[in-house]
Amino acid sequence: MLVAVDHVQLAAPPGAEDALRSYYAGVLGMTEIPKPPALAARGGCWFEAGSVQLHVGVEEGFRPARKAHPGLRVAGIEAFAARLQALGAPVTWDDNLPGHLRFYSEDPVGNRLEFLERVRPSGRGE
Repeated sequence: MLVAVDHVQLAAPPGAEDALRSYYAGVLGMTEIPKPPALAARGGCWFEAGSVQLHVGVEEGFRPARKAHPGLRVAGIEAFAARLQALGAPVTWDDNLPGHLRFYSEDPVGNRLEFLERVRPSGRGE
């Protein structure tokens, strides 16, 4: 039986680690966590915030997915979106999911990320 998602794996081109650290730690406010030594030799980096973990691995010939993405639940989505925009990250709002406020952004290598917050019937976040 499945009990939880342990992590989401994204890909990036070789040599992108510094840009990824700037985005995931600096812009999103996640904490970089150490990779086990055998995996660290492959490059990439891992991040967490609360119970959410994102692993970014190096992929030769990397091309970002156009549709696939992690959906990340946030609290205070409007302030979070404003923070991302102020730090230079793109924010594209999408109102097509009933009961949610949500937007999409991209990391520095083009990975699509969805950020969403459930809303009460009044339209305000929970």
